Amino acid sequence: MPKVTLGKTGITVDKNGFGALPIQRVSFDEAKKLFRKAYEGGMTFFDTARSYSDSEEKIGYAMSDVRHHIFLASKTPSKDGDGFWKDLDTSLRMMKTDYIDIYQFHNPDFCPKPGDGTGLYEAALEAKKQGKIRFIGITNHRLHIAKEAIASGLYDTMQFPFCYLATEKDLEIVNLCKEKQMGFIAMKALSGGLITNAKAAAAFIGQYDHVLPIWGIQREKELDEFLSFVDNQPQMTEEIAALISKDKKDLSGNFCRGCGYCLPCPAQIEIPNSARMSLLLRRMPSAPYLTPEWQEKMSRIENCIHCNHCSDHCPYGLDTPKLLRENLEDYQTFLK
Repeated sequence: MPKVTLGKTGITVDKNGFGALPIQRVSFDEAKKLFRKAYEGGMTFFDTARSYSDSEEKIGYAMSDVRHHIFLASKTPSKDGDGFWKDLDTSLRMMKTDYIDIYQFHNPDFCPKPGDGTGLYEAALEAKKQGKIRFIGITNHRLHIAKEAIASGLYDTMQFPFCYLATEKDLEIVNLCKEKQMGFIAMKALSGGLITNAKAAAAFIGQYDHVLPIWGIQREKELDEFLSFVDNQPQMTEEIAALISKDKKDLSGNFCRGCGYCLPCPAQIEIPNSARMSLLLRRMPSAPYLTPEWQEKMSRIENCIHCNHCSDHCPYGLDTPKLLRENLEDYQTFLK
């Protein structure tokens, strides 16, 4: 499998990272089984976040004895220095380590810089000086903030959505990072589950030698497929190119990427899946989404109070309430 080096950090790993957001949905023992199998299969880059409930704690439970053989990346959603230190200390304790390789500002709505009044970047510099973090990174879904972070020269890595559904504007971010020798970590490499062919996803990202994909994993069969790429790295073929072309045509336009920044919803609507239900029904086995449980979840859309919290927080500028209504109407046709 090809290796990838994250910019100037010197961190070099297989082009096969483990995204530990979904791991919060499984038990501690199941998480340990997945983490250990991933490690034994060659995965050495693990990405988590303070916001991912018990994900960090599960990493500590499973991986503390091999800590110095892996790279850990985590994130803080804090908006000030005090919050940064609280989150960092918690992350270190949960993961049973005394340092984090890459500590990232988690999707901030501004680009933290020295002297901006928040104390965030200053705290990160001090944490680096103390040896508690090795590199400073940033994650984002907003093009203008990503561009500002790259131009600032303040960051070692950028984590940004990137998959074969990417636009030319997304690709510009990828290329700018390479130009500036800034590590690029690709989140949403499967577009939140809408891309169902992992081989095609890996073949596409394989064309970018500086990009490290982090695959969201919660099931052993998912992990097995990604580990199979170690000895059989997917290549871009005419067949895969045709599949990608069809998906880009089918999934172009306004669709929910499932990032979850619209949550929490005061009407308890499960927005990330409800707002893309039409696609899920057509791209996945439909039966799991037609159960009484999911019918009840979809019915919550009728309780929308039009607070616009979801649309105000959507990094893709979607009219989320409209998208929810359209998906509910389409969903109801499947129930007839």
